[in-house]
Formats: sequence, structure tokens, C-alpha cells
Amino acid sequence: MEHKFITIGEIMLRLTPPDYVKIRMASDFEASYGGSEANIALALANLGVDSSFFSVVPNNSLGKSAVRMLRSNDVHCTPVILSTPEETPTHRLGSYYLETGYGIRPSKVIYDRKHSAITEYDFSGVDLERLLEGYTWLHLSGITPALSPNCADLILRALRTARAKGLTVSFDGNFRSKLWTWEEARDFCTECLPYVDILFGIEPYHLWRDDNDHSKGDIKDDIPYQPDREQQDMVNRAFVEKYPNLKCIARHVRYAHSGSENSLKAYLWYGGKTYESRLFTFTILDRVGGGDAFASGFIYAMMHGYEPIDMVNFAVASSAIKHTIRGDANITDDAESIRNLMNMNYDIRR
Repeated sequence: MEHKFITIGEIMLRLTPPDYVKIRMASDFEASYGGSEANIALALANLGVDSSFFSVVPNNSLGKSAVRMLRSNDVHCTPVILSTPEETPTHRLGSYYLETGYGIRPSKVIYDRKHSAITEYDFSGVDLERLLEGYTWLHLSGITPALSPNCADLILRALRTARAKGLTVSFDGNFRSKLWTWEEARDFCTECLPYVDILFGIEPYHLWRDDNDHSKGDIKDDIPYQPDREQQDMVNRAFVEKYPNLKCIARHVRYAHSGSENSLKAYLWYGGKTYESRLFTFTILDRVGGGDAFASGFIYAMMHGYEPIDMVNFAVASSAIKHTIRGDANITDDAESIRNLMNMNYDIRR
């Protein structure tokens, strides 16, 4: 089956001091563009998947530059809305500053995205039936609905429309504490999950509220942040029992040895079983977008009919490679190189 992929979200200007310089000491910044959903569209397009991105950016040089970057990576941007000052009064492209960590010093992110064009745009006139026509796969995240009420409404309407049209729907919880509270994120995800086929990014606790028993504790009780396979299997089964529409659940687990060296592995629930990937240890050039690379790698592997254990290994290998690439997205344009890492015949466990 030939897939057509579309995602909806915000793209931002990223400003990074070069050479691991701290922001308060920086005199210049490197400019690039990124955002969770855009990163995934870009990664899939580089791997040859027909990928589109829907967003709102200001009709100025910054907005057009962001679109040009996506188009240069074969992402279709026809759905992108170039807004006017009348439509989005603040008329700005969101941005963020990245202070890249080194050794024992972790990375630091400062957002400057409030009142960006996508948060101010009125989506009530957007025909989602028409927007999603002809696509087979929709990907969304928990970041975009945290930006504003109109963005949250757009994401819920997109989920419902995609479900009615029979698209495969993937969703990454992607909790951002700088954008909303855990309770707000949990409650919104509660509304989203009935429309989702593939769930990414869950932590070892559930993302729903119990409407029947508000005193009931979360599944996170007594489960570590870095669970073993049996603990993750218990969480997966609890999700699927409540949401039988979920076809699979995939999450990666990070082990931070320092700001410059991490290890990753992942778990996948598929077909009633939890699979555990290999463990990949690597030196970090740029950590941002590692989770997006995991999601894009998994989507690519699932689109191409990989076996479950190969899906999750390909996804983790994609994320590991992304950590060696500067910028937000995995621009690897050769799936074979990811498969080679995935299938290394020597022990890469730490």
C-alpha cells in the first residue's frame, strides 16, 4: 500500500549559540527551524514517504523561510497557511533558544512562542474533510493542543475527522510542562485516545483520568521511570483494556550517562505482546528531536511491513542516528544505513 502522510503542528525558529556556549555568554546564534510534527514529516520525506505538513506561519520572511526549509526536504507544504496581520494580530513565528549541553551540563531550552501565528489563527473555517482527503496516515502530538484553545479544538476535530475517514492515526503524548499542567495534558489525552491507532511517548503511568473513581491511583504507583519489560507490559495492557482501539503502543526509554552520552532502548506493544528493543549507546551531537526520530522511524517501519521487533529496533536506531545530526530532525535519506545500525552483529549493549 502506498501511504500518504500528513501531520499538523507548529514550526519554530530555533536559535542556538555555537560551540556549546551558554546563552548568557553568547554573542551570536545559529538559526534553523524545527517542531515536533514538522520534524516527523521531514524525516519521513527524506526516507521517501509522501509527506505533508499543515500549519500557520506569518506571511513574512521568517514564515516563508521555514516553509522553504521544509520544501527543500521534499515535504509538501501546500496546506500551510500564510497568515496576514488581520488574521493573526501578533503576526509572529514562534521561536525557541537551545543551550546545548556538554559533559555533565545538560541542555536547556527557552521558549518564545506565545501568541505565535498558529495560536491566534481561527481554524473554524478550515475544512478538515478536504484537508485530509487522499491521505492514509495522520500524526498529531500533545504539544499543539497545549498552545491555545483553538489549537486544541483543531486537534480534536482532526482526530474525529480522520477516524471517520478511515485514516491510520498516530499520536505522541509529548507532555511539555512549560506549556500546560500534567492534569490538563492528562484530561486532553483522555479525549484523544479513543481515536488513536498508534500511541507514542507514554511514560510508566496512564494518560487518562478515571471518570468513575476519581480517588483511584495512577498506574505509575510503584513503577519506575525506566521500567523493565514486565512493568511496561502491565502498563500497556492497562491502556489496551481501556482503549481496545489501540493497535500498538511504542515508547523509548533514555539512560543519561552524561550530557554527551546516552543510551536508548524501547518497548512496543503489538498483537498482545510487549517487545523490547536492543540498547543503543552513543555520543550526542544534538539531542533535540530524538523522540520525533523514534516516532518517524517507527511509522516508516510500520508502513513498510516490518516485523514487530524490527519496527521497534528500527525506531530506536533512527533516534540514535538523529543524535549525531545537528538540527531538530533526522535528515537521514537512506533507510539502509538505519537498518545496518539496527542489525549490527556485535554487542552494542552498555
